Amino acid sequence: MPFVQSVDACLGDRIGADGLSLSDYRSGLGQVESGLEWLRQQHASNALPLLRLPKRTDDILEIRAAVARILPGAKDVVFLGTGGSGLGGQTLAQVGGWGLPGSVLTLQGPRVHFLDNLDPLSMEAVLAALDISTARFVVTSKSGGTGETTMQALAVLDLMIARGLKNEIGQRMLGITEPAVPGRINGLRQLLEHFSVPILDHDPNIGGRYSALTAVGLVPALMMGVDIDALRAGAQQVLSPVLAGADARDIPAAIGAVVGVGLAETKGKTQTVLMGYADRLERFSAWYVQLWGESLGKNGRGTTPIKALGPVDQHSQLQLFLAGPRDKLFTVITVEGRGHGPRMNAELAALANQSDFSGKTIGDLVAAQGRATADTFANNGLPVRTIAAPKLDARAIGALMMHFFLETMLAGHLMGVDPFDQPAVEEGKILAKRYLSGG
Repeated sequence: MPFVQSVDACLGDRIGADGLSLSDYRSGLGQVESGLEWLRQQHASNALPLLRLPKRTDDILEIRAAVARILPGAKDVVFLGTGGSGLGGQTLAQVGGWGLPGSVLTLQGPRVHFLDNLDPLSMEAVLAALDISTARFVVTSKSGGTGETTMQALAVLDLMIARGLKNEIGQRMLGITEPAVPGRINGLRQLLEHFSVPILDHDPNIGGRYSALTAVGLVPALMMGVDIDALRAGAQQVLSPVLAGADARDIPAAIGAVVGVGLAETKGKTQTVLMGYADRLERFSAWYVQLWGESLGKNGRGTTPIKALGPVDQHSQLQLFLAGPRDKLFTVITVEGRGHGPRMNAELAALANQSDFSGKTIGDLVAAQGRATADTFANNGLPVRTIAAPKLDARAIGALMMHFFLETMLAGHLMGVDPFDQPAVEEGKILAKRYLSGG
């Protein structure tokens, strides 16, 4: 397995009154078995395509061809798409080095940009600065009706036409959206097809926040040199025990769901903090926040996801986490980094009054900090789960994504909510369009 999970410090016999009791833990493991059986039934009937995705290969050739077609001559590749249409791709691209501190100094090839939040000044500045003749655009909207993404696409198309590139739009853009269905309008597909822009189909039965292992995430991953076959292999490694009928106590995602829901319902842990100790987990934490929050925040239920990044957020959030309200479950993800990074010169360390640093690497310190943070939570009676990965490569991130897909779905089963819809966000979309038209 690409990672090891421990929930020992979430249980009452380890941390005391704020931990989940053994009886509630065992009861939850019994209750989640029906959720695992439901997942196996969905896989067998192909009713949940996400569970078939890790073993798919038929779409990979098309994805590779689409990327190979759009990249030649590109100096910038701009991804347009919000929410699940952006966060999954960012998470996978970050494994390849995108979005890291100083990445502009280290990365080769076209510069990759994600315009996932609609802001007039940002959009105006980017379009003004881009060399439109060497820029490429990937536009993603599952439904084809996402207002923010459509407006971005319209702005780009208008600029390309104004620069005399109308006849080349089909070679400079790529779309990802649902297939055409009679009687249903897909505005983005209609727009892109007018300009002969190639389109990769988005499976209508895989929601945006669950789409990272589809073309939505694999296109940017491939552009950043991430092994997309390994991504899916890692996901399959996590999924296989579920499909094979393993007991809940042997499935980390089931255990995670039981602990999270159990602590919320019996100990009032209404917030869940994901703190990864690696720059390459920064977007993963943001991706998790949408997955967990949008999937489970329904009918007055759910827990509020919070993202944090170690070690930096030890200096901004740890005080609150330790001494503030005791309403949180913590998940600390560490990546083995001991022995990696610059090694500290003994003489210079002594001059800085940090003799303990002598001969140590930056990776040594980060590893010590991750361990210390988790132990500090536990020592203060706060529930903390640890996930330790030997390395953060494509296989590991694919495994972590599938773990949290499964954990989210199983938590929804335990809570009695549908983890696939998002009815509460629709009112805001309707009102925004009404206000835009002067209503």
